[in-house]
Amino acid sequence: MHVRAAATLVLLAWHPLAQAAEQNIPAGTEGQIEFNTPSGNIGCIYTPKGGTSTYEPQDGGPELSCSRVAPSYVTIILGPKGPATLIKSPGEQSCCSDATKLAYGKSWSAGPFSCESSTKGLTCTATNGHGFFISKAKVTVK
Repeated sequence: MHVRAAATLVLLAWHPLAQAAEQNIPAGTEGQIEFNTPSGNIGCIYTPKGGTSTYEPQDGGPELSCSRVAPSYVTIILGPKGPATLIKSPGEQSCCSDATKLAYGKSWSAGPFSCESSTKGLTCTATNGHGFFISKAKVTVK
């Protein structure tokens, strides 16, 4: 019983999305969706399968790319297969545009990806079980 309870707690710690109300964020003309956390320190771009006229994800997509500005600039890329990729020194530092804010306590989803914004940071997962947590204090990829 204790093992099952511990496993459930671990699962809930990584997948809190079931409790958050979904926030609708409209897609741009080519299907990309951009959002920031309320702090403005983290920004994400969802690119649909096939990409756009100016950007095609490495594996054809879909893709979720999130960047954190401070204390150091990092980018995490999550595709439909495999674990998230952490880039500690991305060349391009374009975060964070004047995009829709994903309110604390709200979730967002598109394609195989779901994210939840909280005062502790941003948790995003793919349907394959891989994902990441990103905040000012830390970054964890899975």
